[in-house]
Amino acid sequence: MALHAKAKAEAGYRFYALYDKISREDILAHAYALCRSNKGAPGVDGQDFAEIDAYGVERWLGELALALRQESYRPEPIRRVFIPKANGKLRPLGISTLRDRVCMTAAMLVLEPIPRVRLRRPEDKLRSRPSAGVIRLPSWA
Repeated sequence: MALHAKAKAEAGYRFYALYDKISREDILAHAYALCRSNKGAPGVDGQDFAEIDAYGVERWLGELALALRQESYRPEPIRRVFIPKANGKLRPLGISTLRDRVCMTAAMLVLEPIPRVRLRRPEDKLRSRPSAGVIRLPSWA
């Protein structure tokens, strides 16, 4: 049963051990596709999507899944850059590595549907990037 359906069917159900869901190949592949569509800059490791494509996306995701399953994955430091604002000041921006972004997106894909169905009033429901339009969750979410 999908996590969303389980949370909706049993409001009091406690979810344990969701870590294994984050390391699934299909979830990581979907998370990678979402990160790639954002076209973000490389993090502290300097790795960009072209390098991952040259290395092999399936191989890269497989190594990431293995690190998650073995619980040896550790996030990298954040690269700090400053973006100029309209008033002439600079705004700090932290840029994660692609590996960290894929892991965070996979965690969001697994965890986000659970609290969403538990909120009672429509105005309390969480909105994913409301100004960016509707985000469609995959069928397994």
